Amino acid sequence: MARHDRKFELFEREIDDWRMRRKDANDRKVVDEVFDKKNLMRLYKMFSDGIIDRLDFPISTGKEGNVFRATTSDGKLVAVKIYRTTTATFKDMAKYVQGDPRFKGITSNRRKIILAWAAKEFGNLQRLTEAGVRVPKPIAHYQNIVVMEYIGTEVEPARELRNVVLENPVEVARKILRFIKIAYQKARLVHGDVSEFNVLMLEREPVLIDVGQAVLLEHSLAEELLERDVSNVARYFRKYGLAIDPKKELEVIRKS
Repeated sequence: MARHDRKFELFEREIDDWRMRRKDANDRKVVDEVFDKKNLMRLYKMFSDGIIDRLDFPISTGKEGNVFRATTSDGKLVAVKIYRTTTATFKDMAKYVQGDPRFKGITSNRRKIILAWAAKEFGNLQRLTEAGVRVPKPIAHYQNIVVMEYIGTEVEPARELRNVVLENPVEVARKILRFIKIAYQKARLVHGDVSEFNVLMLEREPVLIDVGQAVLLEHSLAEELLERDVSNVARYFRKYGLAIDPKKELEVIRKS
């Protein structure tokens, strides 16, 4: 039996163990949705292609999918995001994809929307990384699975901004606003959901995550989402006594 076949059998056993350990019916349902037969075969391809060697443990459960820490054959840690094809937020996802000129012709078909969303996240990660925005570096994409840089240490994943007490709130706020500006001016993208939930803190440095909904500037929602992002930053850092003026920040961001 080939080495990756043995690895995949071990992985299937791990999934069965996870199912057994889930006492909550909703948790078991999520595990079943994420690791259905199609997703297991897609993961099999990633094992076969040498992209991942082992799935370690789940990092987070989101509205659209689950993120797991994984290890490559050379011991490198990566993050694997698996979008659920039966996600309950399908309608919200559709408006971000159907208005994107990169995905013309995408219908309201659930499967096509979700596959496009995964491709969109991977493409957005590429654009943002190339522009100089600190996001997880993209590694691979196949169907509804995105593999990216793991943000964290060997001990634990990086914590969300909301779960960290900042020693340098002014510096962090300015960096997040600078990322929004770079994304707008260089990557020609608006994140669309910048908040304390979608910023990770790694060694006192912010990292933007969850960029699947990010839209090109040509998108009809781009300016509205930009304003929301900046307002969210101003709102959150008010707790640290920072007085950020969204209107002034937007002028700086939009100024070429």
